[in-house]
Amino acid sequence: MQDLGRVHQLLIPVEGYTLTFNLEAIIMAWIVIAVLIVFGFLASRKQERLPGTLQLFGEMIVTALYGLTEDALDKNLARKYAPLVCALFMFLLLSNWIGMIPHMHEPTKDLNTPLSLGTMGFVIAHAAGIRSKGFKAYIKEYFQPIFFMMPLNLIGEIAKIVSISFRLFGNIMGGSIIILVVSYLVYSIVLPPFLAAFFGLFVGAVQAFVFTMLTVVYISVQVK
Repeated sequence: MQDLGRVHQLLIPVEGYTLTFNLEAIIMAWIVIAVLIVFGFLASRKQERLPGTLQLFGEMIVTALYGLTEDALDKNLARKYAPLVCALFMFLLLSNWIGMIPHMHEPTKDLNTPLSLGTMGFVIAHAAGIRSKGFKAYIKEYFQPIFFMMPLNLIGEIAKIVSISFRLFGNIMGGSIIILVVSYLVYSIVLPPFLAAFFGLFVGAVQAFVFTMLTVVYISVQVK
């Protein structure tokens, strides 16, 4: 219980300012990235007609997400954005699940992680919109249906970052707090393993999928 709210920070002074880094989130994120790199290497090292377990698992994820991306976008855009969608989903999924391992913590439990991913999706979506429609047509949409609606339209676009980021952060952080509190109250017997399975496996997978699909939808809205 005493670990609740404790954050291991790295403070770097720079010209009168202090840069604060959450070491726990950074280390966990790099562990997730390393695991995904190793998984990708092993799954694609020896591709065969009769796939092994890793190749089969990788092909299932890629095929499913590619199909969803193609449904939201078109075939040509799916080829461009499906790799991003697959990488984003697998990173979020493993980031949400890694907290089930003792002494490991979800990097998505730090708001900076989902917020940075949400900002990345926002930038990619709007860059795709400008490339697809042209800058003039892209800007014109902010003044629809009447020109003085521009501030509200702009706020609405920025609110998407807040919405997608805080949804993921709130669910993962909330699940971690519930598990920690209940574990403390019942001395980590019976109930906490079921809570860990629910919040870790089920909620973690659902939130990774929702975040990824919302990113795809944001891109789709901008390019169409």
